[in-house]
Amino acid sequence: MTSFLTWVRDRTTRLNGPAAWIPTVVRVGAGAFFLSTGAGKFLDHAHEVAEFRRFEVPLPEIAVPAVGLLELVAGALLVVGLLVRPSAIALALNMVGALLTAGRVVGGSFHLVYAPLLLVAMIFLAWVGPGRASLDERARAAATGARQA
Repeated sequence: MTSFLTWVRDRTTRLNGPAAWIPTVVRVGAGAFFLSTGAGKFLDHAHEVAEFRRFEVPLPEIAVPAVGLLELVAGALLVVGLLVRPSAIALALNMVGALLTAGRVVGGSFHLVYAPLLLVAMIFLAWVGPGRASLDERARAAATGARQA
């Protein structure tokens, strides 16, 4: 359990050189997508509750704002590159939920194409880390510099 928590809190990127920009592109693109879907859950709340009900999600009146908040907060964290691994894990679980509910009940390109792609992207980010131009990278550099001083 300790090694899992250490891995989740790890702010390093597994890729080096130009390849270290790949997770940056993935996290910013996915983060922007989650920001838009999360906002939609609040902007058209009644429609989203009806959809969650159709997807057979329990307690849709509670699930819609909970999922919306998760997507907004974790999506924003991905965009700025802060707490990337925990955010990616939470959003990966969210995509599993989307596949097991909307994907199972409705299907369609949105639920059976985007959700699996986002699931793979979140697993990638959880494994590889934040990439370049991230607040995680800056925090790690600051912590390393403070230890060396």
